[in-house]
Amino acid sequence: MRRSSDSLAYVKPRSNGQADAWTEEAQHRGGQRLTEVAEVQPPDEVALALRLPVGGTAIVRRREILLDGDVIELADSYYPLSVAGGTPLAEKRKIKGGAPTLLSKLGYEARHVSEDLEFRAPDESECSALALTENASVLTLLRTTQTEDGSPFEVQLMVMKAPRRLHYEIEVD
Repeated sequence: MRRSSDSLAYVKPRSNGQADAWTEEAQHRGGQRLTEVAEVQPPDEVALALRLPVGGTAIVRRREILLDGDVIELADSYYPLSVAGGTPLAEKRKIKGGAPTLLSKLGYEARHVSEDLEFRAPDESECSALALTENASVLTLLRTTQTEDGSPFEVQLMVMKAPRRLHYEIEVD
């Protein structure tokens, strides 16, 4: 299903104090739903990115990202217990200002971020949650956020309805 939006709004400068285009559009068309907060053994790729020992656990905050009432993305954020234990990250409630604001207050400043994208076939639970058709693909994004000394403190694993094409342009000075 193709959704229409005003692409120009995403490339034009915004007025001082005005929200970015996605935030403004999502206020009327989407949002997010926190579905679970738990201590879990994360997927192997997440455990490796967090540098957890074999069998190690992390706090996960699972969210569904919505647009026009449809789930378009599954977004799981993982935190080592040493970072999230005993903080609002480990509680099933919204965090005022979002996780990055809280992490900063806890002394975790993002200094290096790496992202890995992958197209793949969805598993059964992803097909159901994202209402995917037969032979659909998903796009996964694994984002690892590290401190100045290279210590990972957050890994996000996002599973999205796959676009048919991605296009990136980078302008180099």
